[in-house]
Amino acid sequence: MRFDLTDDQEFFRATTDRFLTELVPVGELRRLRHDPMGFDDKYWARGAELGWTSLLVDEALGGGSISGDGLADLSLVAYEFGRHAAPGPLGTANVVAAALSAAGGDHAGHLDAILAGQAIGTWAYGEPAPNDGLGAVALTIRVEGDEVVLDGVKRPVESAGRADLLLVTGTTDGGLTQVLVPDGTPGVTVTPLVSVDMTRRFATVRFEGVRLPASAVVGAIGGADADVERQLRIAVALANAESVGAMQMAFDLNLEWLQDRYSFGRPLSSYQAIKHRMADMKCWLEAGHAIADDAIVALGAGTPEADRLLSAGKSFIGDYGSELMQECVQLHGGIGVTFEHDLHLYLRRHTANRALHGTPSEHKRRLTDLTELEEDHA
Repeated sequence: MRFDLTDDQEFFRATTDRFLTELVPVGELRRLRHDPMGFDDKYWARGAELGWTSLLVDEALGGGSISGDGLADLSLVAYEFGRHAAPGPLGTANVVAAALSAAGGDHAGHLDAILAGQAIGTWAYGEPAPNDGLGAVALTIRVEGDEVVLDGVKRPVESAGRADLLLVTGTTDGGLTQVLVPDGTPGVTVTPLVSVDMTRRFATVRFEGVRLPASAVVGAIGGADADVERQLRIAVALANAESVGAMQMAFDLNLEWLQDRYSFGRPLSSYQAIKHRMADMKCWLEAGHAIADDAIVALGAGTPEADRLLSAGKSFIGDYGSELMQECVQLHGGIGVTFEHDLHLYLRRHTANRALHGTPSEHKRRLTDLTELEEDHA
């Protein structure tokens, strides 16, 4: 999390922290494990009142930021979501809100409902194998008269089982098209998936001859490539911030444990070998903070290095965050692998985020491609 927060940003972050502490403490997270939806409507509506869904939306359409940089403000919420392993499709809901905002007033009614917390939107982007690579889209959207027809499968789709609106990305004659699909549309089948995350729900969504009026299209038919790329940047930036929050909480729990746990009359934190391991973990944690924050600043400023920083961050945080989490589990000893200890809540959140919006390996390849492209243009 950035060290140069304004007073308003710090108040916003602290307010989100208190809200999540009150509404979704660890005991509630454990209870929600058996809830098929993962959270209740009042929780999400109150979060929307705090601004969770409006920070990437133009002021003229009912949104607005705190600092002038909505993504930086939203990353503070994402960080707290990671620290609390909080439920709710924060990243994908804001991708939908940002997409509708960019489209202007074409879907004003739906956007108003999302901003008020009366409707939940989620992004149906990823697909199952063999089309599960970063950037691969096989679902087709074809135009037939004054309708569009969707055929294909999306997986995983966060909160698909309770979403009121699905923003579906597909291909049309070689270009990308996006369509807003309301809940209950004929031809849409939602099948729940088993998730490692305790409170987030994912599903496979199948579209079989789904017909919608052309007015359901968000943006230009066959011309949404730039829009989708912008949405992916937002999703990766927020996932990175959330993962760093989970890393921070795991590190803090581990540090407290090592200071409180005694062996041979000394706290575990006093042993040199453990100090060395903690020093490595601290380096990984601070580097995760730094690269996640730098990417968000670059993206907000529209600088050329934003894409490289986002992919570098997704790769680094995915790999070294996993190392940090496993170290925390090991240093806790036997209790670290029990369900009763809280550590696994944050390990689960980080593990789920690691696989979403491109794996570390895929982002390394993306980073290589971006670097080679820059060298060719130099």
